[in-house]
Amino acid sequence: MRKISVLLMVVVLGGVCARGGAQVVPALGDIKSQEELTKAITTLDKELFDAYNNCDIDRLGSLVVDDLEFYHDKTGLAVGKQVFLDAIKNNICGKVTRKLVVGSLEVYPLKGYGAVEIGVHRFYHPGAPGDVGEAKFITLWQYKDGAWKVSRVISYDHEAAK
Repeated sequence: MRKISVLLMVVVLGGVCARGGAQVVPALGDIKSQEELTKAITTLDKELFDAYNNCDIDRLGSLVVDDLEFYHDKTGLAVGKQVFLDAIKNNICGKVTRKLVVGSLEVYPLKGYGAVEIGVHRFYHPGAPGDVGEAKFITLWQYKDGAWKVSRVISYDHEAAK
């Protein structure tokens, strides 16, 4: 019995390590309540922006679809995973960090697709503590082929934080 317990622990820990320490989020069909959906999307948001804030381009790439559409009120439409990753690498890494505004997150199910996440986030610039921006966002999370990934983003109403 002890050997089975140890083996099970090795398999579970091995799975977590193989995913780069990522938290496990339930499959769309396994989510049975609004509370579970909100918890899942909150976990995914944290995972996405931990990668963003730490310039973990590989992890960030694993969380978005190949045909990502990113709509930004200041820079327009960017299409494709690589375009997105290049923009992060060239314009964000070491220059900006993002934090979700506590209490702003809303999550809604999209039947047979995934979920929509709506909220407000703040952007901080290291070395310039007074330079804090704020924007609203809408993110579509698609559950497909056993994985949650961002498929569409609208980031808008960018302004200085109040």
